[in-house]
Amino acid sequence: MTPRVYCATGLHLAPGPPLTLASIIAATLLSGVASVLAAAWLSFRLMSRMVPRMVSLSAGILLGAAILHLLPEAFESQADLHALSWTLLGGLVAFFLLERSSVLRHSHHHEGDGHGPHHGHDRREAGPGGLLILLGDSIHNLADGFLVAAAFLTDPALGWLTAAAIAAHEIPQEVGDFIVLLNAGLSKRRALAYNALSGLAAVLGGVIGWWSLQTAKDALPYVLVLAASAFVYIALADLVPDMHRQRQRRESLLQVLLMLTGIAAIAALTSLGHAH
Repeated sequence: MTPRVYCATGLHLAPGPPLTLASIIAATLLSGVASVLAAAWLSFRLMSRMVPRMVSLSAGILLGAAILHLLPEAFESQADLHALSWTLLGGLVAFFLLERSSVLRHSHHHEGDGHGPHHGHDRREAGPGGLLILLGDSIHNLADGFLVAAAFLTDPALGWLTAAAIAAHEIPQEVGDFIVLLNAGLSKRRALAYNALSGLAAVLGGVIGWWSLQTAKDALPYVLVLAASAFVYIALADLVPDMHRQRQRRESLLQVLLMLTGIAAIAALTSLGHAH
């Protein structure tokens, strides 16, 4: 067995920096670029029919990853519990402020889905603001990559779980962004290229996180708590309200089942990880 290395916080660190860096790059490509390609396929083939259901599934995955895996991993470390609690609270407030200032932007609708803004909204929104959408996504992806790196440095299984949770959320968000950019007049090819470049920011964030956290290992529990706060905020402040717009009883029941499926999937993966 490969020996584990422990830092002062009590978290075990993933061994073998080259292997860890390769995994971080692969995982951030999954959460960044691969999610863009999946969103493009959905946008061009299925449009919005699958998006509400994907939102429900991703809400469950994000909540499960945050509460069942990220937070326990951080709170089981030797870091100060009160400091971690303040970090969680501060993260939730910070993400609220970032979203209010439009740095974070989530869009899961497009015209014609039955519950989005009035006709023409997206064209007016994206016409002057398409670059801001891409800039906001790049900043978001950069931060996501950093969080994935922190998770990998704690435990490779946690890293892949975090990347999967991010990808689950990014796909419906990117679908909304594709529709906004297409309504602004961009061709499918240009919208795909711009979003893929934005997705590459996750890889950059992962490399930066791997490099910087190598010498700041005591910060790992706090970064994990920030990741958890991001997941909880996105799920409860962004995805769940979007789910509430669905009024049909059958679809509402399906939403609940999909959200529980996401939570159950994370619980199963967590149990398997602890068993090994």
